Formats: sequence, structure tokens, C-alpha cells
Amino acid sequence: MTPRNDDRQVLRDGALTVLGRIRSASNATFLCEATLGDSSVHCVYKPVSGEQPLWDFPDGTLAGRERGAYLVSTQLGWNIVPYTIIRDGPAGPGMLQLWVQQPGDAVDSDPLPGPDLVDLFPESKPHPGYLAVLRAYDYAGDEVILMHADDVRLRRMAVFDVLVNNADRKGGHILCALDGQVYGVDHGVCLHVQDKLRTVLWGWAGKPVDDQTLADVAGLADALRGPFVDELTGQITRAEIAALRGRAVALLDNPVMPGPNRHRPIPWPAF
Repeated sequence: MTPRNDDRQVLRDGALTVLGRIRSASNATFLCEATLGDSSVHCVYKPVSGEQPLWDFPDGTLAGRERGAYLVSTQLGWNIVPYTIIRDGPAGPGMLQLWVQQPGDAVDSDPLPGPDLVDLFPESKPHPGYLAVLRAYDYAGDEVILMHADDVRLRRMAVFDVLVNNADRKGGHILCALDGQVYGVDHGVCLHVQDKLRTVLWGWAGKPVDDQTLADVAGLADALRGPFVDELTGQITRAEIAALRGRAVALLDNPVMPGPNRHRPIPWPAF
């Protein structure tokens, strides 16, 4: 789902029509269609006016954090976050993000066979090629294991979450697009100055980070001493930018994935 330039222009300049509300989201979230001339794209729209107050994140800042996460993803060259902008919409200014079309979304298409990238399995039958995160009980009282795929695309996302200090990497926030690209969405509670990392991607805890990933992280750390700071300044505070660079430098100094030995390491619900 690497967007074409015209898709981006349609999202930036097109007329927005609300198609429906996504009720599962904790903040006001709408599926919209942006139309410019003969072109149209589907997108997610989260107005700032619909953001629920949080005790640990300043009011009205979640949209900027979504845009900030996109900018970091782009600076790294990882294309994890779909194209994301801030613009006016029917309910006022907010975050707009290109919709990620997944197998099974269309009426005439089927979901990919096999388990999801993050899934639950019977405790007695852990899935080959998947890494265990935690053991729990399902609604029927049976033992299950939460696991995620040992997949390079997820591993890079796990590093991204460390960098942006993602407080809400649920399984449902990981999307596999039609072209096989894996995207992360819902980054409104990222980029805090305090440690907030909560994720289901703990399978690589204590494992070293590969050299290519570290080279990209080093590039981000360097960029955070240059003009890239100006791009981020409109979305997050100077203190949050400094904390972002601090996390990048810390990972370069100790290139090992952190562990879940922290308060509330798993977001809830996990999906």
C-alpha cells in the first residue's frame, strides 16, 4: 500500500465525506472518503475535538503524535506508518491517515489463510515460527498463549515502538496490506518523555538489534540534530523531541531489545 503521489494530494486537498464511525476506537474516529476531481481515497479521520482526556498525555495532542510517528517512520525509511497529515475536516482539525486495505476487506476477497501476525493459540499447541509473549486463560477457562510471528517486518516495528515510546501496540494495530507490507496504526499515545512502552511484541526481548536497523537508528539520531527537528516541532514539544533522540542514542549505546520488566508491559485489551 505504498501510496501514489496523487493519493497524498487527494488526502491533503480533497473534499471529505464521512462514510461512518469506527465504534471500536476509544476516540472519535471516522472512515471518510477524500475526493479531488476524478480521484478518491479512503482514509481515517480523528478530529482533535473527539480526543478523550488522558491523565498522562496533554489534551489535544494525540493527532500531532500520530503525525509525529509518521514523520519518524519516514525519516527512518521504514514506511511503517501510513501517510498521515493534519488538516481540517467536518468536525474541525484532526489527523487524517490513508486507509490500509487488507485481504478480506472487500466483499469479493478472502482473508489470508492461517493465523494473524499476532494471535492466540492453545497452550498445548504453540505455533511454529511464532514467539511466545504471555500465557493466559480464554473466556472458556482454557489455557492459551499470546504469540506473534518471528517476522522481520514485526521485528522492525518492535524497534520503532521502542523509539517512539509506543504506549499502545495492540495486535489490532498491526495491519497486513494487500501488497504484503505490514503497517502500524493508532499512534496517538506515543512520544511521551516518560517511559510508556506497552506492546504485544515482546518476543525479541533481550535479543540484539541487527546492524542495518542500527544504521537507520543512527541516521535518525543524526537527523534529530538538524532540520528534521523543525518538522517535528509543530507536532510534539522540544522536550519530547529530546527524549526521542535520547531513546535512539540509548539503543545505539546498548543495542539490545528491552524486556517487559516494567509496569503494565502489555496494552489492554491486547487486540
